[in-house]
Amino acid sequence: MSITPSKLSLSDWELWACAKQQIDQHAEAAQEMAAIRADELLASGDLAGHRTWLLILSRIRELQGPRPDETRH
Repeated sequence: MSITPSKLSLSDWELWACAKQQIDQHAEAAQEMAAIRADELLASGDLAGHRTWLLILSRIRELQGPRPDETRH
């Protein structure tokens, strides 16, 4: 029996590492690229993969959001 990557659950640390890698690789387009990947997995019926990429996307948003000392306008 083989386990596909989408069936593996990632730790919180791994999700943050994936988010950081996406930012390093795609810079300002990281959120868009993660959303596209999540959509692709949903379209293919891979709900676990879709859920994982949504978790990564939320961490990317957090990392790219304003710093605590910055105010939003």
